[in-house]
Amino acid sequence: EALRSQPRRFERVQVTHAEMRDLVLSAGVPAEAVHVIPIGIDIDNFDLVTRESRSAARRHLGVPEGAFVVGSFQKDGVGWGEGLEPKLVKGPDVLVAALERVRAAVPELHVLLTGPARGYVRRELDRIGVPYVHVLVSSRTELAAAYRAADVCLVPARQEGGPKSVLESMAAGVPLVTTRVGQAAELVEDGSNGWLVEVEDVDALAGRTIEIHAGTSVSTVVHARATAERYALERLDPLWGKLLDGFVARGAS
Repeated sequence: EALRSQPRRFERVQVTHAEMRDLVLSAGVPAEAVHVIPIGIDIDNFDLVTRESRSAARRHLGVPEGAFVVGSFQKDGVGWGEGLEPKLVKGPDVLVAALERVRAAVPELHVLLTGPARGYVRRELDRIGVPYVHVLVSSRTELAAAYRAADVCLVPARQEGGPKSVLESMAAGVPLVTTRVGQAAELVEDGSNGWLVEVEDVDALAGRTIEIHAGTSVSTVVHARATAERYALERLDPLWGKLLDGFVARGAS
């Protein structure tokens, strides 16, 4: 609405994916002012998971070695406190509903949570009897360790700018199941480098997770890593340079 009221006030607008670009264009912003620069990843911080690194990460985080670990790496509560009120755009209710279905088929299910404001999900996991570990990471190194402990990463969002966890799980070689949102819809080729399901499709989210528990192919992991490498931060530098040219003075090389 702010853009629509003064569409030519902004000389340049950066968006991360096509859906957001189209929304900005529909507000009347001139096409030449819109710059699509996707979310990138610091690829060197996310090495491919190995059997040894997974075991080490689980020992460090207190996750049982024999568990089937579903990772959820996002902030999905309102505010920066405990997060008991769900931020529904992130789909925490969808996540819990899917996990309840997975638990019925996979008794060894454990959930690994990172990020602040996860109180709603924690409360609901206690209610349905799904064990979990919640860690607050303070660096990319610690975040990478969390990915290494996971068997699958779930993204249940209703709307997203990214999310960055899509690229992080791909870089680490952790199987990914995500709703068709934001940049995820452009990054994921269903069945090749991850799995896409429709927004709010709890059955599909749970079903794909159960299939991964039954065994996923190595080729999917390889394709996922290759996708993440294409979005390494340094590869996006020329796009940022074009966006900021004339606004930011260039330093001496």
